[in-house]
Amino acid sequence: MRIGKGSATLLGLAVASVVAFPQQTFAQEEMIEEIVTTGTRAKARSVEDSPAPIDVLSADYFSNQGETDLSTLVRNIVPSYNVNAQPISDAATIVRPANLRGLAPDHTLVLVNGKRRHRAAVIYWLGNGVADGAQGPDISLIPSVALKQVEVLRDGAAAQYGSDAIAGVMNFILKDDAEGATLQAKYGEYKEGDGAAYSIAGNIGFPLTDSGFANFSFEYGESDDTDRSIQRNDAAALIAAGNTAVANPAQIWGSPEITNELKLFANLGIDMADGTSAYMHGNFGQKHVDGGFYFRNPTNRGGVFAGPLVDANGDADPNGIASVRVGDMDGLGVGGSCPVGIPLSGTDGLIPDAGILAQVQADDNCWSFVELFPGGFTPRFGGDVTDAAITAGVRGEMDNGLRWDVSAGAGMNDVDFFIRNTVNASLGSASPTAFDPGDYTQVEQMINLDFAYSLSDTTNIAFGAEWRNEQFEITVGQEESFAIGVLADQGFSAASNGFPGFSNIAGGVFDRKNISLYVDGEWEPTENLLIAAAVRYEDFDDFGTTTNYKVAANFRITDNLGVRGTVSTGFKAPTPGQSNAFNVSTEFDLVLNDLVNNGTVPSTSGPALLRGGKPLEPEESTNFTFGTFFNVGGLDVTVDYFQIEVDDRISLTQDFALTPAEVDQLIAEGITSAGNLANFRFFANDFDTETKGFDIVATYPVEWAGGDTVFGLSFNKTDTEVANPGTNIGATRIREYEEGLPETRYNISANHNMGDDWRFLVRASYYDDWYDSEDGNVYDGEFLVDLEAAYRVNDNLGVVLGAQNAFDTTPQENPGAAGGVGNRYSQFSPFGFNGAFWYLRVTYDLL
Repeated sequence: MRIGKGSATLLGLAVASVVAFPQQTFAQEEMIEEIVTTGTRAKARSVEDSPAPIDVLSADYFSNQGETDLSTLVRNIVPSYNVNAQPISDAATIVRPANLRGLAPDHTLVLVNGKRRHRAAVIYWLGNGVADGAQGPDISLIPSVALKQVEVLRDGAAAQYGSDAIAGVMNFILKDDAEGATLQAKYGEYKEGDGAAYSIAGNIGFPLTDSGFANFSFEYGESDDTDRSIQRNDAAALIAAGNTAVANPAQIWGSPEITNELKLFANLGIDMADGTSAYMHGNFGQKHVDGGFYFRNPTNRGGVFAGPLVDANGDADPNGIASVRVGDMDGLGVGGSCPVGIPLSGTDGLIPDAGILAQVQADDNCWSFVELFPGGFTPRFGGDVTDAAITAGVRGEMDNGLRWDVSAGAGMNDVDFFIRNTVNASLGSASPTAFDPGDYTQVEQMINLDFAYSLSDTTNIAFGAEWRNEQFEITVGQEESFAIGVLADQGFSAASNGFPGFSNIAGGVFDRKNISLYVDGEWEPTENLLIAAAVRYEDFDDFGTTTNYKVAANFRITDNLGVRGTVSTGFKAPTPGQSNAFNVSTEFDLVLNDLVNNGTVPSTSGPALLRGGKPLEPEESTNFTFGTFFNVGGLDVTVDYFQIEVDDRISLTQDFALTPAEVDQLIAEGITSAGNLANFRFFANDFDTETKGFDIVATYPVEWAGGDTVFGLSFNKTDTEVANPGTNIGATRIREYEEGLPETRYNISANHNMGDDWRFLVRASYYDDWYDSEDGNVYDGEFLVDLEAAYRVNDNLGVVLGAQNAFDTTPQENPGAAGGVGNRYSQFSPFGFNGAFWYLRVTYDLL
């Protein structure tokens, strides 16, 4: 066993590590397989000896898949972890929300080498309910080639690690090899012929003197977008009426285009002469994400195209016909006059009157957006993501046996939003068609001081402190993205349509600091019994203090049978972003069968206060787990029951209609697009949930068919119920929480090795049914099958051919797609909707 080479940092909010338990050097033997450090501050333990359930995912789990997004790679092998495509979900398209055990993305704490990883800047304004309003980390920026293993602690651990560790902890342990190099190249595309993706990745290790290592990883890749749309009925009607400028499909549902995706990671460690060790790890990443938005119909999109009822001359007439709105650029009653609308004529009343349109086009003072977009328009929305982090520390052991670890870290995630092929309608002919709405930036700093001491061979105590600063910044966008133009008082909407920019009033920096103290201990009164306990106190400068505890035990009844269980409390502090950010989302309203603009405002804004809004408070949780593990012959099985009660959940309220006075108040608060809003919502601690279920993990090795096969089963059943709903959560939101994710998921796999040359993988995955609040349907569960064949050409070269979703399974088709917004499949499908993906991977070991 080795000191951990930085991958197993000592204690603290970090994993309790292999580091000085006992103290060893970087040069010693590799860690024994299935030894974990997450969830303990004493010695590293086997999975079965841990008092809480832990999944250990080796690097092979990730390299044996065609995807490059780590979120999807984890989803494919951990049934309690869910992530989906999010094709038209505002910022959630840029950083996809992921859920562990049916809870929100920010209910799972993410560690890298045992140290807390910073959040993404994205707040999930849209996410089928469960993720709405959450702000979690982005693990897609971690290249799988950099990983030694991943440990998924499926248990509450806030008493050990602090805020967010309600559903569990994911610890990404980086490679720490001091030699060797590997290159990987992947290429694949969907059976439909789109979504082509490639990546080039590599890892190399160097000795850092004769007592350390420097390990570096990179990945660069791109992926094309996909299209699984059908033409909308309203767009088809426009084409049939003679409008040749309408695209087919008018609106694209599919995965976004991702370009210039770069991921860099470094992991370094060295033993020093005085018996101490220094370590450091860090990363830099970037990507450009470009996705679709909703179609703006050129005859009826409010605030841009839809005009009043007019007569044949384009003058207002309450008994007239529908029209396309016309603006008077020098203001009403100034200079020459313009018609208020272009009559819609033709058989179906869908074509602007040619004569009035020509009159408008000839007059520079008159403006209609059918001059610029005769076929309507569909905005393209996305962002440029930049991510960086660094953590460094020193650890050692005093002469009296006291082990210590001092570390500091900082992380930053920035999303620079863009939206194009759209307008600020209130600017009329002066409107740009591409906008920079501004940035969201998340910055975090952390200092840890951790100690551990073994009172005896059977008793360990640990204690320490942490200081953390969390900062959220809203950068003001270009002026045209939030400006209120000359046509605003003529029925034209202000700000960039689809995603309004951040005004100079709304921009700013919002931060929060906290200090925490913890103590925990582990005691083995007999060789078959482990008892552990932890207490953590935290003081936040904005909402006060919280104290949480955890008690856990593992009892091995026989060599082949044992039981384990935990009881703990936890919390999740509201982020500065949740407390201060605002957003405007264009969503499809099933009742109106039309697009509406819904705004999210701070909980302390004027209109929110009138609906019960107030400063956010922490969520509080109580976790209980009980499980058993046993071995029968070669069969290894773990079964764990869990129950998680979360009180005062932070989420977005139902939508509230805005009054004219409230619109004026929001404009004064810096939300210049408030005049376009139909409804608003805000964050609130408004309800409780109870999530319960069980996990089964089993493996069975068999020698047959000229080789060795390992059969595996991973099963998860999770059920969530909303309790004590407040006045601000509606029936639809409750249903999203209770039915938005599959209740049952499982994987059955067989990995067959024939000597050193051939390997074959078959994995069948089942996803239970789910509810899609956007289209109002419940979709049946589906089975997917993944296939892979690998051949080792020689000691250096390996080739892999595989198919994810080999039988091209897609969700049920949406029966209302054509009459709605053209989404052939549910956008919240837990396994995606693109169909079969075929890939080729080549690996070359250089050294």
